[in-house]
Amino acid sequence: MPLEKPIPRNCISTPDFYLCPVDDFLLFTGFTCGNDDLDDFLHNDAAKHARELIAKTYVMHAREGEALSPPIAFVSLMNDALPVEAGFKKKMPNRCRYDTYPAVKIGRLGVRCEMQRSGVGRSLLNLLKVFFLTDNRTGCRFVTVDAYNDTPTTSFYQANGFDFLVEDDSDSDTRAMYFDLRRFKVGSTEK
Repeated sequence: MPLEKPIPRNCISTPDFYLCPVDDFLLFTGFTCGNDDLDDFLHNDAAKHARELIAKTYVMHAREGEALSPPIAFVSLMNDALPVEAGFKKKMPNRCRYDTYPAVKIGRLGVRCEMQRSGVGRSLLNLLKVFFLTDNRTGCRFVTVDAYNDTPTTSFYQANGFDFLVEDDSDSDTRAMYFDLRRFKVGSTEK
C-alpha cells in the first residue's frame, strides 16, 4: 500500500512505522494476534464501537520504502478519566488539582502473531505516547489500560512504564494500569 502524503493529523509516522485510524476493517482480513478475545473484538466489534462513538481503532503498518506493510498491530482507544487518591493529588500543581484527570484508555491492543516479541508492541505504545503529546486537541495526562491479569501482559506494560493503579484488583481478570504522559514528555525533568 503506498504511503499517502502529507501525513493526516490523526496519523503518526516514523521512519519505521505508520499509525492511522481504521476506515475499512476489511484491512484486517486474515489478521490474528493469537488471542481469541482480541481477535473477536477486532473482527466483530471494533467497527460497531467506531459507529457508536465508543472507541476509535488505529492500525499500525511497518514502512517498506515508500510503501506500507499489511497491518502489523492495532489499538482501540477511548476516553477515560483517572480517579486520583489524595496522595497522588498532592503531586499535582495547586492550580491543577481535580478529583479525576483526563486520560485515554487502551481498550484493546493486538500485535500480529508473527510480529510478537519483536518490539512492535513497545513501538506502538511509544507512538501513542507521542501521539497524545503532539498537537492534542484536549488535555490528556494519562494512558490507562485494563490489562489481562497474566504475567506476560502485565510485565509488558510495566516494562513500558505503566504502573498498577490499585492493588485490590490483583485477583481480577484484568488489572487497572496507567502511564503518566508527563514522564514521557520531551524535555521534562520530572520522573
